[in-house]
Amino acid sequence: MVWARFLGNDTLQPSHRTVSDALSLAERLPDLVPEAMRIAASLAHGIHGRRRAGTGETFWQFRPFTVGEPASRIDWRRSGRDHRLYVREREWEAANTIWLWIDRSLSMAYISELALASKIDRAVVLGLALAGSLVDAGERVGLLGLTTPLASRSIIEKLAIALTEAAPSADQNQSPPAAAVGRRDEVILISDCLKPLEELEDIIGTLSRQVGRGHVLLIADPAEELFPFSGQAILHENERSTDLRIGDAASWGAEYRNRLAAFRDTLAILVRARGWSLTVHRTDRPANEAALQMLTYLGGRYQPGQDGQNR
Repeated sequence: MVWARFLGNDTLQPSHRTVSDALSLAERLPDLVPEAMRIAASLAHGIHGRRRAGTGETFWQFRPFTVGEPASRIDWRRSGRDHRLYVREREWEAANTIWLWIDRSLSMAYISELALASKIDRAVVLGLALAGSLVDAGERVGLLGLTTPLASRSIIEKLAIALTEAAPSADQNQSPPAAAVGRRDEVILISDCLKPLEELEDIIGTLSRQVGRGHVLLIADPAEELFPFSGQAILHENERSTDLRIGDAASWGAEYRNRLAAFRDTLAILVRARGWSLTVHRTDRPANEAALQMLTYLGGRYQPGQDGQNR
């Protein structure tokens, strides 16, 4: 991401925290973990993200009998109440595996004064909260390249420790690592997606050939979307360590926003072509909004083409 340094204009300066400090999570995890736990607990009182019909033993619901089904599936006691045929459905009990990948590229350290949190902090909170919610729903969750799939009640703490031990390098420009995943597994990529489209297409294409379904949770700082800057400025790109001096930053705004919209449209097409979901979440919005939307998709209600725009 481009960090703006203004000449004689302090409006909307990014955080003074260094990039290396921002990506090192050890000092901030004592605050991030409780926030993730709070969000996971709040989600437990909302939808049951993974519940669906299956072959388990736990009763889920009655539904009308469909012509052509085996008569042995009819619940005669329930059917006798109002002279209609009903089938007793049970909840699916086979655990699925969901893999998380949290982007820790240098661009994820960005935070403007419009944001509630840096992109990396929000990504970690969302990843941990989703892990806690999914494990509570009977699934297994792992971090790509860092952990095996786990179904532990202390999943949030275990994944937080794994993230802490995986210290990012100073020149980090990450992509999801190669990992042994199953054809029926699902993957959630949490990233700002500030990479060339060709690279994103390669990442999503490779993973889509390995897993059953995938989801992209795009984290954006509001300043990245609005470009609300004015005056003389120097734009600094962290991952390539390049500077660009521009004249009137405000005059760049319209063109920047048009290019961003075109980039997002192309990304959405790329994601939908693979049957994946795309959710855009801005860091000036509550984290639980994006978490709830992701659980809805993971619960099987996602239809390709219905992308979430949490802004």
